[in-house]
Amino acid sequence: MVEHARTPAGLVRKVEMTESAKLERKERLILGIDPGFGRMGYAVVAAAGDNLRLIVCDAIMTPVGLAYPQRLQQIYEQLGAIINRYHPQEAAIEELFFGRNVTTAIPVAQARGVALLALVQSSLIIAEYTPNEVKLAVTGYGSAKKEQVGAMVRLLLHLPTTPRPDDAADAAAIAICHAHILRVPTVNART
Repeated sequence: MVEHARTPAGLVRKVEMTESAKLERKERLILGIDPGFGRMGYAVVAAAGDNLRLIVCDAIMTPVGLAYPQRLQQIYEQLGAIINRYHPQEAAIEELFFGRNVTTAIPVAQARGVALLALVQSSLIIAEYTPNEVKLAVTGYGSAKKEQVGAMVRLLLHLPTTPRPDDAADAAAIAICHAHILRVPTVNART
């Protein structure tokens, strides 16, 4: 089923959902986040043991011409709306790694901070994973290419195609990583 949702900024975004939106009692809802400033990928994955299913997968987009603080505000508000709509119990977010493109480090780090604030204020259990941990958990190889990660996301979630944009597929991979690793969360906002 395809649904259109209106964002706080009035933008219409396409949201992909699985055929069954009802959750089984045994399922854990995991919100995966691929941090970004212009585009922040997110995915909600339901996990019941080894069974995974995609609830929603997309990206929060902020307009280039909008002032920097308002772009951060949009990320915060839109992520809060996603949390309020899907009610995940846990969140997994990728740790930042900047190799060559250091100029984007500060804006992306600030956007990640805004995302963490939204997660904490929603009392979610939060785990953080490095890019290599995500690749290893999803593909079995810590240096996998982006295409390999996307292909495994498609297979593990039983999807006809790889989620787009790439940030959405990465967010789904982060949620899958969390479901597979089942490690103790690094932050528990409920305590």
